[in-house]
Amino acid sequence: MKLSVIVPVYNMEEQGKLSFCLDSLVNQTISDYEILAVDDASTDGSLRILRDYEARYPGKIRVISLPVNRRQGGAKNEGLKAAEGEWVGFIDSDDWVAPDYYEKLLQKARETGADLVGCDYSLVTAHTMEPGKRVAVNAPDQTGRLDREKRGKLILRPGSMVVKIYRHSVIRENSLDFPEGIFYEDNCAGPVWSLYFTRFERVDEPLYYYYQHGVSTVHRISEASCRDRLRAGVLLYEEFRKRGFLERYFPELEYRFAELYYVNTLFSYFNGVRRPKFSFLEEMKRGIRERFPDFQKNPYYQAFTGEEEKRLIGLHGKSGRRFYWYFGWKRTVRNLRGAQRPSF
Repeated sequence: MKLSVIVPVYNMEEQGKLSFCLDSLVNQTISDYEILAVDDASTDGSLRILRDYEARYPGKIRVISLPVNRRQGGAKNEGLKAAEGEWVGFIDSDDWVAPDYYEKLLQKARETGADLVGCDYSLVTAHTMEPGKRVAVNAPDQTGRLDREKRGKLILRPGSMVVKIYRHSVIRENSLDFPEGIFYEDNCAGPVWSLYFTRFERVDEPLYYYYQHGVSTVHRISEASCRDRLRAGVLLYEEFRKRGFLERYFPELEYRFAELYYVNTLFSYFNGVRRPKFSFLEEMKRGIRERFPDFQKNPYYQAFTGEEEKRLIGLHGKSGRRFYWYFGWKRTVRNLRGAQRPSF
């Protein structure tokens, strides 16, 4: 078996999302591959759809039904246990891919000897095979033989895991998997996985279609989703420590942790949650200080973080209550101005 494609599925019946995804997979231009569709205890008709495709495409689609919801990480792990392919790929069940997506990625692997291959994606808001806005996932300076410098760049910006294929033997030999029970599992797994592959190449085309819609995980901001970011950050830190990479990649991990656990979560929480809790903000501050007390001196933080963000983070560090009052006041003024703006 050349390739295993793992599809975690949870409640994707509506608007034909799951069927559109599966149709793109069963019509790939390669023949030696399997589709492992993992139903994560869906409560709609997703499992029925999967069983129908399994019956229509025997030998190509295998359905794994989980009795308890384990989030995408758990579904992907079950897919990895069952995968028989030399290569492994992942796809979100509300996205889809070009007909020659896997053919071109595998061809690039053959030509270059890479054990990790990716591409860009096309951002779309409707079910179509017409390309939308192209989004670059990884940069050319991250590709080639992965030395200390390039692995460091992949830790900083690993890019989405769904636009890549991975040599399965590397996953097995290094016990690579995903955190379970949380969103943002790729934020932990992506940087960790990049430590073990030896050559990364990319196909310079947007072959993956990322469906942007209002119920997507990335559009839901709540205390629970922000808490998942904290957990993903802690798990990332623990994986680096456990695997012996903490010191070697300390600057990159420090920035990646600060960005995921603290900086992005701080502002998305305060902007996205209706009634932000002061105690949650203080919890974030304690967490970053416990692991990386000097993160504001990090060279990547200095280079990549905006000046206004630095100023507000500095304020939060000095006085959580002053930050809470000041940022809350700014948000109120912004909302009032938006409400008063006339529409024509």
